[in-house]
Amino acid sequence: MGDTERRLSDAERDKAVAWFRDQLLSGRLTLEEFSERVDEAYAARVQADLERLRVGLPSGDEPPAAGPRRRPTRFTIGLLGYVLKRGRINLQRWTVAGGVFCDVDLDLRQAEIRGQRTALTVLALFGNVDVYVPENVSVTVSGVGVGGHRREWGKDVARHGSPEISVRAISLFGTVDVWRVPADMPGGYREVIRQLRRSGA
Repeated sequence: MGDTERRLSDAERDKAVAWFRDQLLSGRLTLEEFSERVDEAYAARVQADLERLRVGLPSGDEPPAAGPRRRPTRFTIGLLGYVLKRGRINLQRWTVAGGVFCDVDLDLRQAEIRGQRTALTVLALFGNVDVYVPENVSVTVSGVGVGGHRREWGKDVARHGSPEISVRAISLFGTVDVWRVPADMPGGYREVIRQLRRSGA
């Protein structure tokens, strides 16, 4: 039996996840790509399974590739309308999202994160803010509200060593929903919301 067919230990899986986290923080993986690899790493049985997950990533401790970096996303604000922010958002230490008489969709699944911890402040004033994050990322939700709702959906399956996003929600007759989305869940926002509500998680 070759080394690639050797059975893995839990410690080796944890080490692989920590390595993927380093790739995430260096800008080589998005939050969703990290989440997918974490799921597969914990399901891996032999060394070859982990090696397959490393394809396309540097084999050693190479520094991030040189080149221009996206400016950090600091504010996503809407007034009297609808705002959608998604794609390779650059999250750093803090960011603010919110709306006044407005609906805001903030999709962080394809975001890049450059630190272990990020603070997201959400303001919902007579409106709704939906935040979408992939599973396997540690998300804590706190805050205050007058009227409206603050809700969390999906399974909280954050792994040890995963990046942390602290969501602080402030609402005045507004609703803030945080949706933890499995990597393999298909569909657009309406379909994702419908599936997570149906699951009751």
